[in-house]
Amino acid sequence: MTLAERFATAVAEEATAVADDDGHLLPDRLARAVVRVLTVDGAGLSVLTGTRGRCPLGASSPEAGRAERLQFTVGTGPCLLAHASGEPVLAGQDELRRRWPAFADALVATTPYRGVVSLPVPGALTGAGALDLFLTDPDDVRRLDVAVALAAGQLVSDALSDALVWSPRSDGQGPGWLRSPAAVRRSVVWRAVGSLSLSLDAAADAALDVLRAHAWATGRSVDSVAADLVSGRLVTADVLGRPGGP
Repeated sequence: MTLAERFATAVAEEATAVADDDGHLLPDRLARAVVRVLTVDGAGLSVLTGTRGRCPLGASSPEAGRAERLQFTVGTGPCLLAHASGEPVLAGQDELRRRWPAFADALVATTPYRGVVSLPVPGALTGAGALDLFLTDPDDVRRLDVAVALAAGQLVSDALSDALVWSPRSDGQGPGWLRSPAAVRRSVVWRAVGSLSLSLDAAADAALDVLRAHAWATGRSVDSVAADLVSGRLVTADVLGRPGGP
């Protein structure tokens, strides 16, 4: 079978395993299909929102989702470079440690992955989408056929485009895949950034930096810290490292 045929088969088989009426789990299914056709160990799909914002759409596994949150928490890494450059970024463990040491240390400490390949996604997500491929063997980075991986990225983009056109939606809402569990979780970060920005009378970028600093200092993800701030389990003084406070 061709790559397109194998990908279509994998997506169809993933669809039979999970009930998904409104398409919000489509990015997860696509990520799992990518893992199957490329024989990689994990995959994640994300879009860039603004100059520093990153919204995950889906991941092949909890570990792949954790790897995305680590990169967002650190604020730098191969996926952000792929977003910015529009070019594939390949990094084994040594390259990760050389270019993004904080991300590399966190990745090694909390996931099985030792290599990352980040690819820009063409088509409907050109300039905004990226596909992260995660590998447990760093030597698999150089073994990966990048041309085939880019073709898989095109198939992912085509599937999202088809859903954009054909999926039913409520008035004023985008396609279901924009409301994936990962995207909904990340939306809480922007609520927390807005709240913190008002409390500190600071720009959104500065508020995000505060969240990142607290998350890094406490060994958590920005998503987790933001959820606690929005729910009231944390207050601004906690995030700033100050005792007490309103």
